[in-house]
Amino acid sequence: MSSSTTDASLKTSAPKASAPAILTAAVITVSDSCARGERKDLSGPAVAEVLKEAGFRVVATQIVPDDSMQIQNALVHFAIEVRFIVTTGGTGIAARDVTPEATEAICDRLIDGIAERMRLEGAKKTSFAALSRGVCGVHDKSLILNLPGSPRGAVESLEVVLDLIPHALNLLEGHTEHK
Repeated sequence: MSSSTTDASLKTSAPKASAPAILTAAVITVSDSCARGERKDLSGPAVAEVLKEAGFRVVATQIVPDDSMQIQNALVHFAIEVRFIVTTGGTGIAARDVTPEATEAICDRLIDGIAERMRLEGAKKTSFAALSRGVCGVHDKSLILNLPGSPRGAVESLEVVLDLIPHALNLLEGHTEHK
C-alpha cells in the first residue's frame, strides 16, 4: 500500500502563474520504511524544494514502498499530469532496490547520459556513487529521473543535471528547432 499526504494519495501545491506547463513536476519517494510510517521522508521534500527554486511547479508528491508495480503505477499516473517525474530511493544494490527496473519497464527510451553525469559528478564526492543504479528515461512526453535515497545524494545528483532538464522537456514537447 502506498503512503502519501493529503487526500490519502497525493500532496498537491497551488499553481504558480509564472511556471509554464512544461515545468511541472512530481516527486515520488520510494521507501518501505517511509511508506510504513516508520521513518520520516527527508529526501522527497528536499528534492521538491530544489525543483521549486529552479522554477518548477511541484504538482504532487507521493511515498510508495519498494514494490515494482506500485512504482510503475505511480510513474504512469504522474506522467499524465506532469512533464518531469523525480524518484528518490530504491536505486542501490539491495534486494528491494527496484526503482531502476520499474522505471525501465514503463519507459519508451532511456537517456543514459543524464544518469552517467550524475554518477560521474557524484564520484567526485563519494566512491559510493558507483553503486547507484538510477536511470533517466522518457514515458510519452514526460521525463523520469531516479535519484539516490539519501537527502544529500538526491539533492546533489539533481543539481548536477538540472540545467539539462528544461531543454530535454522542450525537445519532448516537439520544440526541436535549432537557434
